[in-house]
Amino acid sequence: MKTFAELGLPDALVHALTKQGITEPFPVQSATIPDALAGRDVSGKAPTGSGKTLAFGLPMLTRVDQAVAFRPRALVLAPTRELAEQIKKELAPLAKATRRFVLAVYGGVGYGPQKNALRKGVDVLVATPGRLEDLMEQKSVDLREVDIVVVDEADRMADMGFMPAVRRILDRTAADRQTLLFSATLDGDVAVLSRDYQSNPIRHEAGTVEPETIDARHHFWLVQRHDRVQHTAEIIERTGNSIVFTRTRHGADRLARQLSKLGVGAVAMHGGRNQNQRNRALKEFSSGRAQALIATDVAARGIHIDAVAAVVHFDPPADHKDYL
Repeated sequence: MKTFAELGLPDALVHALTKQGITEPFPVQSATIPDALAGRDVSGKAPTGSGKTLAFGLPMLTRVDQAVAFRPRALVLAPTRELAEQIKKELAPLAKATRRFVLAVYGGVGYGPQKNALRKGVDVLVATPGRLEDLMEQKSVDLREVDIVVVDEADRMADMGFMPAVRRILDRTAADRQTLLFSATLDGDVAVLSRDYQSNPIRHEAGTVEPETIDARHHFWLVQRHDRVQHTAEIIERTGNSIVFTRTRHGADRLARQLSKLGVGAVAMHGGRNQNQRNRALKEFSSGRAQALIATDVAARGIHIDAVAAVVHFDPPADHKDYL
């Protein structure tokens, strides 16, 4: 397998990666980085955990030009706030090595700091579609000079109904842009998006990177509806810190209240909470002050929490991809 230097990355980025202990490319990175560095459009079939953020981020940071006020030069579209923030955190230290600046914009927080940063000049903008369109309507960002676009988790974009917004946003970027698309699947709406907005894309597929063997056991309990809350509380008390998934925001709030009444510290996280509330819930759970994090599958997209003892699907997931 080639090294990052052999893939064509500049010394500054290779050195920055080495400082983080990243010395060997993942398969999706080895496959896509040379084509992306060459300016080709890429469609990557890559699930969460495959290393795709660096697969698109490293060539983007290598090729992106410096921006002027309100006019970013590269754009990464992500379906959720948590994923947008995660991408920014992963790319920001590497961007310093190339003297570029990365900003994430998403809803649930004030516009002021985001507008101020855009005014100073943002080279790489990571954004959720809704907040980006709001900023565009307010004339706080101009996408006409964006010549590198990444659509991350395109399948999730389609599932969440964001495809019309993604299309409107892409229509506002440079016509000769490079478009990189990453998705767990490349069929259906994702295939149509690729057909309409990519030029002869190179297609790559990569499996999930397995960092270590995890000893996981799977259980299915058949219980009466009125016993589900009590049974969930017993599971949490028996296993320890647990993430519990519900289908709806209302269901998450209700279950958190019910568990708290049973003596189980629980916090809810979903799209109806603002960013400060979501961050506070994550902090309480990660620190151990709350035993259970009750979340919708959409809200949990992109978050990373260590040492989770159990994952409980209080409501069976509608999509099998959300099971693990």
